[in-house]
Amino acid sequence: MKRAFKHQKEDSMRHIFKFATMAFAMAVAATTIVAGCASAPPLRTEASASGIRAAEEVGAAKVPQASLHLQLAKEEMENAKALAAKDQKGMAVSMLSRSEADAELAVALSREDAEKAEARAAVDRVRQFRQENK
Repeated sequence: MKRAFKHQKEDSMRHIFKFATMAFAMAVAATTIVAGCASAPPLRTEASASGIRAAEEVGAAKVPQASLHLQLAKEEMENAKALAAKDQKGMAVSMLSRSEADAELAVALSREDAEKAEARAAVDRVRQFRQENK
């Protein structure tokens, strides 16, 4: 009888140990999942913001087409921040990519306008030079 009681006690202890081990594993898994969700990396807006600053510095606001794309870039960056706040990370990242592209296009259009102005000035100087040397 003592022998049966001893086996019953050992089985009971094994079940308690297994249960405690399983509970600990579940707690670790739950903590890992919660920590993973809570520590989602912040939205990386640096590239978009620097593109917008670059467009502003090259005078995109003074060139109609460039100004349009600069405004789009600003709006898209704000939309990306709003989407990130709503936990729509994928859409936010996509919106940031659009913002970067529009900022780069604004820079390119601004530079194109400046280069066209330089080319026109050079053509005018050549014409003036020809007039003077006739």
